[in-house]
Amino acid sequence: MESLLTDGDVSAAASGSGPAANKIYRSLSPQVFGYLTARGLEDPEAATQEVFLTLFEKLATVTGGAEGLRTFAFSIAHARAVDAARRRARRPVPAVYDPDTDLRTSASAEELVLERAGGDAVGLLAALKPDQREVLSLRIIADLPVEQVARIMGRSEGSVKQLQRRGLGALRKLVESQREEESYA
Repeated sequence: MESLLTDGDVSAAASGSGPAANKIYRSLSPQVFGYLTARGLEDPEAATQEVFLTLFEKLATVTGGAEGLRTFAFSIAHARAVDAARRRARRPVPAVYDPDTDLRTSASAEELVLERAGGDAVGLLAALKPDQREVLSLRIIADLPVEQVARIMGRSEGSVKQLQRRGLGALRKLVESQREEESYA
């Protein structure tokens, strides 16, 4: 076990004595580390090192000998713990998204159209304008991204997105009108 710190050790370390600084570190670092761990810091080892960097930078200003140094060390450690708590409060740890446990699901427009159309999706697509039918076929059936559909059709990505939006809107209206007809029948 390390011997107790003396006022002479503090004075020697403040004068630049490496062995005295080492004795201060070995005497206080386990307690500082324990304190920071108990406070729940994410990385108490790094925080302990920061405490001692600050302590050794300001060692010449410490008054009160060994007891003053101990008080100063734990004042710095406390400040680091408070800073860490404030950082955590400002930036909470994000939760990992797990789609299997997410109950907030809603069907996309494409899924609704295909679900409501059942086996008659091809018949519904035939009712669309040719460009809308082509875009929806490439986007939904072939599952191609907008960029590839635009290249295939020789159109801009914005044009493809607009055709898709209009085509889905037209399909939605067709499905809704079919549902109304079925409810009256």
